[in-house]
Amino acid sequence: MSGRAALRRPAPGRRRAGLRDVPAVLAALLVAALLVGHRLVPDGDGLGTVVDSFLPWLGLLVIPAGLLALATRSRLGAVALLVPVVGWAVMFGPVLLPRGGGDGQLRAATQNLDAANPDPASTVRRLVALHPDLVAVQELANDDAARLLDDTYPHQLRVGTVGLWSRYPVRDGAPVDLGLGWNRALRADVRTDHGQVRVYVAHLGSIRPGEDGSRDHTLSRLADSVRADRSSHLLLLGDLNTATTDRALRQLSPPLTDAQRAAGSGFGFTWPSRFPMTRPDQVLYRGLSATDASVADTGGSDHRAALADLRVTG
Repeated sequence: MSGRAALRRPAPGRRRAGLRDVPAVLAALLVAALLVGHRLVPDGDGLGTVVDSFLPWLGLLVIPAGLLALATRSRLGAVALLVPVVGWAVMFGPVLLPRGGGDGQLRAATQNLDAANPDPASTVRRLVALHPDLVAVQELANDDAARLLDDTYPHQLRVGTVGLWSRYPVRDGAPVDLGLGWNRALRADVRTDHGQVRVYVAHLGSIRPGEDGSRDHTLSRLADSVRADRSSHLLLLGDLNTATTDRALRQLSPPLTDAQRAAGSGFGFTWPSRFPMTRPDQVLYRGLSATDASVADTGGSDHRAALADLRVTG
């Protein structure tokens, strides 16, 4: 009996090898779980929003997981790394492929000028050089920048610290109440050569770890306005302080379509401008189609500009 039991008992070296695999395998599976199940992360104190906002970068966690597998000489841990790698590829691989195509009828751009920008007029010059037909601006606090836009575009509407400049006539402009106590959003009808488009420009409340109440409240107010709007063609431009991967954006998309996802190539990160890691600046639409979407470094601001070429459909 004792001989047969000894044959069935794993050798000490094999037991140690099995235990050695546990940390590396668990690390790989935890990375995969965080990627795939990120929306299950509680959003208390904005934790879920932070995870969502930088979600694509969480794939880099496979590096320390891989180093752990290497340090523990765990072959099973190395194989387990395929789980988060495949998960990331399924989630974000299509984003890296070129999309869109065709000629646009209308180029729209949105730019947070940054209230601390040392030379906002220079930022505007670089933005205008991209030849947008519509320019949405947030954190507009400089008269020189506003005059430059006025000189370039014959039609404009300013409400508080946001503004819309257009090559086409702008009618029926009005502020949109976000519940902040001051104006940071507007709407107007733009009469393009291809049909009338209802345009919203918005700068939602700021968000920081532990402080997402202002953003959430203003996002809900904006979403209510958009859902109640029966315009056939609708375009929303602005700094929404809400990343494309943020669960909160589901209040707007759908029903609106994200131009970067529809016609861009890559993630289209816009913030911070020196090394963009997330995309709070959005071009969203309904009753239009996007043929191209891009990001431009206009200098001076802590945000890059987001642009899209669009066609009026229907």
